[in-house]
Amino acid sequence: MDGNSERLLTPGEVAALFRVDPKTVTRWAASGRISSIRTPGGHRRFREAEVRELLDGEYRSGNGTG
Repeated sequence: MDGNSERLLTPGEVAALFRVDPKTVTRWAASGRISSIRTPGGHRRFREAEVRELLDGEYRSGNGTG
């Protein structure tokens, strides 16, 4: 692999980080709150760096996730 590969997270992994249901993560992706990548099988994956930035912003601003 080239050095440009980035870790991708499943909706379940993202949900665990935010302490929400995986379906909530899917809704966030559908509404554009977070971008996702589709696998050839049609599953959503999320860029870890973007998830971490969003997570950091949520905690720093004191906003809830719901």
